[in-house]
Amino acid sequence: MRHVIALDVGGTGMKAALVGAEGQLLHRARRATGRERGPDAVVEHILGFAAELRAYGEEHYGEPAAAAGVAVPGIVDAERGIAAYSANLGWRDVPLRDLLAARLGGVPVALGHDVRTGGLAEGRIGAGKGADRFLFVPLGTGIAGAIGIDGRVEAGAHGFAGEIGHIVVRPGGTPCPCGQTGCLERYASAAAVTEAWAAVSGDPGADAADCAKAVASGDPRAQKVWQEAVDALADGLVTALTLLDPRTIIIGGGLAEAGETLFTPLREAVRSRITFQKLPTIVPAALGDTAGCLGAGLLAWDLLTSTDRTEVAP
Repeated sequence: MRHVIALDVGGTGMKAALVGAEGQLLHRARRATGRERGPDAVVEHILGFAAELRAYGEEHYGEPAAAAGVAVPGIVDAERGIAAYSANLGWRDVPLRDLLAARLGGVPVALGHDVRTGGLAEGRIGAGKGADRFLFVPLGTGIAGAIGIDGRVEAGAHGFAGEIGHIVVRPGGTPCPCGQTGCLERYASAAAVTEAWAAVSGDPGADAADCAKAVASGDPRAQKVWQEAVDALADGLVTALTLLDPRTIIIGGGLAEAGETLFTPLREAVRSRITFQKLPTIVPAALGDTAGCLGAGLLAWDLLTSTDRTEVAP
């Protein structure tokens, strides 16, 4: 059975799958990245994991994987196949595509940015399926974004497209590690809500999920913290939709798990802010933590599709 390897590399763990031609997950596995042993060990863990997956596919499906796709965090030069920088993994300028291709017997390998790769999956087969223009915004430790256009995700001229978390929504506000002050992710990420609620509640162990529960139970302190985050997020989203005019905005990440506790006030906050802009549909992400793997599989199948077309071209 023809299949591809899909790898989603995170700060602490890796998720992987063998993906069939119809997008079916034939086999799934997880491993630690081993980042405590340094960046070289992380790379070796990725290569070793990919080799294990290749061997599994050959044993169980009668042939090795035809291609591989890998999603990694940080700054990614997808065109050259280089993992340029990751603060969490400690690497710089790793030629990951070539290293993987060599370890996997020369099959084609696609390298992608983790959020854009997850956005690709949400746009094609998840919550954005059928939308010609979408914006995928996961709300986690930080806030990132993926700009979807006609079934692909825009990387930008330098690989930085979609960094909505660093739109300044509160000029002169909280300093951000990026060097600016008042960035969206300092107010509306899951980490920001966790920090704010822990301070207000007096419980250093409280997190964003606890804040959402307190909002649902009517706690006015939690409602104030939550509304401030929602207002900041709405300000950032309106800036983004003014520039991009997406048909659908897909919200994912930990904060989206609050469901309508987030989406009801967020939709109203966005609606109240727009003037001439068209109101997009705002929906929760559908694929959860499988999005990165599925997206990596799509990248791999895209490579094969383009190769197949080239081979049959006159």
